[in-house]
Amino acid sequence: MSGQGSGGNVIAAICSFFIPGLGQLVQGRIMAALTFFIVATVSYALSVTVILIFMWPIGAIAHIWSIISAAKYNGTSG
Repeated sequence: MSGQGSGGNVIAAICSFFIPGLGQLVQGRIMAALTFFIVATVSYALSVTVILIFMWPIGAIAHIWSIISAAKYNGTSG
């Protein structure tokens, strides 16, 4: 990736918009991709139940964080 705001980051952010963590996977950040996907998906799934309906905000926060993280990734390790 060329850096923050590059075309690759825009594509990664769009990917994360549809599936949380997919943008991180496109960028090669496998652990971040798994974390975002699992947290968002499990939270959304638990919110379907009547007892744990309060879980959807956690899923939404993880989903939005995934999009922002993909858009702002600059590719440097330091």
